[in-house]
Amino acid sequence: MLNQNPEQIARDNIDKQLMACGWIIQDKKRINLAAGLGIAIREYQTDIGPADYVLFVDKNAVGIIEAKREEEGIHLTSVEEQSSQYANAKLRLLNNDPLPFVYESTGEVTRFTDYRDPKPRSRNVFTFHRPETFFQWSKETKTLRARLHDIPVLPIDGLRDCQITAITNLEQSFKEQKPKALIQMATGSGKTFTAISFVYRLLKYAKAKRILFLVDTKNLGEQAEGEFRSYTASEDNRLFTELYGVTRLSSSFIPDDSQVYISTIQRMYSILKETDLDESAEEENPNERTFEVKTAVPVGYNEKVPIEFFDFVVIDECHRSIYNLWKQVLDYFDVFQIGLTATPDNRTFGYFNQNLVCDYGYEKAVIDGVLVPYNVFTVETQITKEGSVIKLGEKVDKRKRLTRKKFWEAIDEDEVYTGKQLDNDIVNPSTIRTIIRAVKDNLPAMFPDRVDENGIFEVPKLLVFAKTDSHAEDIIEIVREEFGEENKFCKKITYKSEEDPKSVLQQFRNDYYPRIAVTVDMIATGTDIRPLEVLLFMRDVKSRSYYEQMKGRGTRTCSVEELRAKGTPSAKFSKDHFVIIDAIGVENSQKTDSRPLEKAPGVSLKDVLANVAMGNTSEDMLTTLANRLIRLERQLSEKDKLKFAEQANGFTINHIVKQLLHAYDPDAIEKIEQKTKGAMRGFPPIDIDAAIAKGKQQLIEDAVAVFHNPDLRDFIVDIRKKYDQIIDVVNMDTITNIGWVKDQDEAATTTITDFKNWIENHKDEITALQIFYAQDYRHRTFTYKMIKDLSEKLKTEKPLLAPLTVWRAYEQLEKTNGSTKSELIALVSLIRRVAGIDSIVTSYDKTVDKNFQDWVFKKQAGTLKFTDPQMQWLRMMKDYVANSFSIDRDDFDLSPFNAEGGLSKMWALFGEEMDAIINELNEVLAA
Repeated sequence: MLNQNPEQIARDNIDKQLMACGWIIQDKKRINLAAGLGIAIREYQTDIGPADYVLFVDKNAVGIIEAKREEEGIHLTSVEEQSSQYANAKLRLLNNDPLPFVYESTGEVTRFTDYRDPKPRSRNVFTFHRPETFFQWSKETKTLRARLHDIPVLPIDGLRDCQITAITNLEQSFKEQKPKALIQMATGSGKTFTAISFVYRLLKYAKAKRILFLVDTKNLGEQAEGEFRSYTASEDNRLFTELYGVTRLSSSFIPDDSQVYISTIQRMYSILKETDLDESAEEENPNERTFEVKTAVPVGYNEKVPIEFFDFVVIDECHRSIYNLWKQVLDYFDVFQIGLTATPDNRTFGYFNQNLVCDYGYEKAVIDGVLVPYNVFTVETQITKEGSVIKLGEKVDKRKRLTRKKFWEAIDEDEVYTGKQLDNDIVNPSTIRTIIRAVKDNLPAMFPDRVDENGIFEVPKLLVFAKTDSHAEDIIEIVREEFGEENKFCKKITYKSEEDPKSVLQQFRNDYYPRIAVTVDMIATGTDIRPLEVLLFMRDVKSRSYYEQMKGRGTRTCSVEELRAKGTPSAKFSKDHFVIIDAIGVENSQKTDSRPLEKAPGVSLKDVLANVAMGNTSEDMLTTLANRLIRLERQLSEKDKLKFAEQANGFTINHIVKQLLHAYDPDAIEKIEQKTKGAMRGFPPIDIDAAIAKGKQQLIEDAVAVFHNPDLRDFIVDIRKKYDQIIDVVNMDTITNIGWVKDQDEAATTTITDFKNWIENHKDEITALQIFYAQDYRHRTFTYKMIKDLSEKLKTEKPLLAPLTVWRAYEQLEKTNGSTKSELIALVSLIRRVAGIDSIVTSYDKTVDKNFQDWVFKKQAGTLKFTDPQMQWLRMMKDYVANSFSIDRDDFDLSPFNAEGGLSKMWALFGEEMDAIINELNEVLAA
């Protein structure tokens, strides 16, 4: 037992999996087929030799398992011929037909083939199927894959072209036994309706047993449930729920008498892990968390939900929540997978094996009139772009984050803040007010027909995306003031709003009030609000797909009758477009397909706690949580520490921190290993390793047990919000840029074209440009006076083409590298862009920095090694060139060199190499 070979270890693992799946394992010398429904007999003799395992169900042979050692996992498909021969062989003492159910397994990797299928094809499975399943399958005249060929041609009445394409191509994909299929349909084009249509056909014609509809937020689950319940089958004219059972899972219990199950992926993960899940964990889209575990906590077999429990899984919003930790839910089930998304990225295409059965993007939907287009209106303020400063000694409001209680306090040092800090650390009411006032003033021009019978402008339905709940509160207060309206005019719709968010959402969708809704999270994705005509972004979004989903709230078409009936009586036309008002630069901010998930620094405490509660108990995560709690403990009053202990089963913060750090402590782990090995002396190594792993896991479970309590998690998050926010009432904000993006693009294009033409027309007249264009770029140098003269001539002849104006025009149209520090630096950067030296506008100091790094690297790689004093001096020369464009001997009498010893110091450092260094830097830095 102690010296098992790889084959024996593999069979031990297979035995354990079979027993977990309900099979009774017997030796060939002690057969008792009446011992249970499913019997797996080792080394059963056939006419071509002994089979590793023969599976009997209800005393009939039904299957074969060909066992291989773990290293053979990469060769399992090569074993299929061998296992097939055993399946077709005659069993000792039996006159059997060929056995249909065939596995090849190493105990770690298992492949399965049902030879009753039209074109039998092996597939990876998480583990073995249950005897009850084989018993049921054996009674069926056709397999599921065979029944997929029985689905009739799709009736097209009442379906859009894109829906017909999606369902027809998907059903063809099923017939070809492709395990995964991806449907891309623009938000608002009827993805869920399409899904319910093909789910209905799978249940009716392919006789599918159960179908799982996976979402990633509770809100989307509730919405999907509503659509299933309101769906009427065109072929039957009855409600879906009159024909099939629909269950939305809200606990760990899964009834077995429904046909459609709706669940968040978080809940299904917790069900498989057999852990409790608070509903609060289903409110947030997991894709928006900034940290995920490096090594996912493994899902184990759950006999209550075997791998064959579902036949199909439909994954809504499949671009965002099926990776990392959550992918295990999909790997577990032996199913066909269908992904639904409006915004796939490369990961999505890769996961679904590039089997895109429907490609119906936003542009196609707009062309077909299924969705409406949008225009972008920019509102840019000085403080959102550049930040501000509150001077030492100014008395300002400070506000408790949680209670919002204000108090006066003097600033004890200059408080410099950036636009990104707004509405988190710093709140500037003037910024919010300036944006809201600009929106209010420009809405009548955007919707000139919205005047009621009394001549009063009717505000179209408008949705504001805010950064936080606190930010939303500030926006609501200022909106009501600026529009001169009552409470019901503007309301908050988030999971944390005091008023029932569902009822407010229902009012916003169907009633006159509220006219304006403010949300943080709840209706960012997947919510149908047809009368919505304006989206105001007051928060940035870094995820490209998430941003597209948020924009999708406004894409729905809406007839003039529906628009009037659902809250905008003055509407004179059907909804033919919507408006995005960009007050944060979200249209131009850099977007990524996915956010980095591997490092914990910068993750909010709320996200850390949520990850731990969801089973992310990696060392990084527990260490991060311990460090956060240590910092929190230092800031709490004694009263708050007692409140913490009350929520944490009497444990103090220090005790919990010790347990968190203890969970991965090498000494603690070593003790477990020694103790287990001592107590299990003589046991098989695989059992000892399993016991050690269980002991280690218990350490972790003990450490995180208190965090399963949602009240404790909420307490920790809320108590930390007692930190103060500064209310900047000193700095008044102003509009720096406002208007339609298309108009701005046209203006920017005109500015750049005029600048290029001016440079081209004057390149032979201006000394600096003559030198620039005439010489090989490696030998181009500038003098400060040349560039100064050129700048003055440009501003005199073409004041609208000042370098900073042209720079902003480039920023409007394309990505730029760096920011402008002066007009002269901007001008050099622009000349390089126009001349084609730089492919994008790059701040000249960035160019100099890069060239300097390359030059130093090459020098240091050779025989010349610069000393630290030489490097300090070279960096000063580099910075000087970045601002003055060249350097010569006379410049060493100027700042900053004169303070460090001037030309004599340069000679002392570099000696006879001095002039060569100066000339070389002039040459390479401007390259």
